[in-house]
Amino acid sequence: MKIVTVVGARPQFIKAAAVNRAIHQWNKKKKRIREILVHTGQHYDVLMDKVFFEELALPRPNYHLGVGSGSHAEQTGMMLERIEAVLKKEKPMVVMVYGDTNSTLAGALAAAKLNIPVAHVEAGLRSDDRTMPEEINRLLTDHVSTFLFCPTDQAIQNLLREGIEDEKTRKVKNVGDVMYDSILHYSKLAEEKSTVLKDLNLYFSTPNSEHRTQNYYLATLHRAENTDDPKRLRSILKALDELGRKMPVIFPLHPRTKKMMNASHLLSRFKNIKCMEPVSYLNMLKLEKNAEAILTDSGGVQKEAYWLRTPCVTLREVTEWGYTVKEGWNMVSGWRTFDILQAIQKLSILKKRRKKEIGQQRGAGEAIVRFLSQWSL
Repeated sequence: MKIVTVVGARPQFIKAAAVNRAIHQWNKKKKRIREILVHTGQHYDVLMDKVFFEELALPRPNYHLGVGSGSHAEQTGMMLERIEAVLKKEKPMVVMVYGDTNSTLAGALAAAKLNIPVAHVEAGLRSDDRTMPEEINRLLTDHVSTFLFCPTDQAIQNLLREGIEDEKTRKVKNVGDVMYDSILHYSKLAEEKSTVLKDLNLYFSTPNSEHRTQNYYLATLHRAENTDDPKRLRSILKALDELGRKMPVIFPLHPRTKKMMNASHLLSRFKNIKCMEPVSYLNMLKLEKNAEAILTDSGGVQKEAYWLRTPCVTLREVTEWGYTVKEGWNMVSGWRTFDILQAIQKLSILKKRRKKEIGQQRGAGEAIVRFLSQWSL
């Protein structure tokens, strides 16, 4: 069985690594799956790309399409053309895509038009906000997919609401979250190998030993709705700057965010934010685990915060990961300065209703591989 896996962005590398490990384990016993890895090049910065492949032990891509940046139409169009050429050459049984990026949509459309079954990992997520490019990508990908691997029961309900049912031609299954597999695997490595807290002077020392201290906030920002609107961007940065007066705010800059901050002359304006280059996955896990709280517009970081038991404020109006809010670990603040600062203050109130146990099943990667292998027989 030959699978073509299409990835292009940092979160997809993390998800694909979990399934790739499961494929290798499966092949030790069965030897039935050959995975062809296609990297669209949507993320091409070394710190967003090469370092992640190395840390995640992902194999070198069989194809690197080198698409790079551009408008949504430019990116998706170039990806479609180049992915189609790969699929015509490789003739896979299945094309696997992850999440909600332009790489996801391009891979799904290219496969569907060639009548190749599409497997969508992280299917069924909905924010119900169609102004978000990611929401459009999710919707279209799900509706052309044959295999819909959902991370939650709510995701399945979302698909049923849209008329996507578990029929002979549509395979809908809750397999759990592949990112949870990665957290379990890599968080131990992060504790052993990452020196980022020491490098950033975020440890306090005693005469006998070093101790962890929650003495900083961690912030990430990358979604176009926040970075490409100067008003929203300034408002969020103002909130981070206010928080930085009391406690360090560590802010690894996504290339998009850095570009827009430069364009608006904001990079040096907010003195209380510690801006830095993107960090590796292991360093990010270490920073997430030890932060006082995380402020982010990333879906993946919201989930990682939840699994690592770090309070989170989501810098958006909605979230696809409602259980993180329901269980008291996440608060949706939006982008306005006052609302963000209020959310940080209210995080302590959430402690009363935080669930200690994680309602997350393990082995999502193994479930996906097993399901596809049985289908191919």
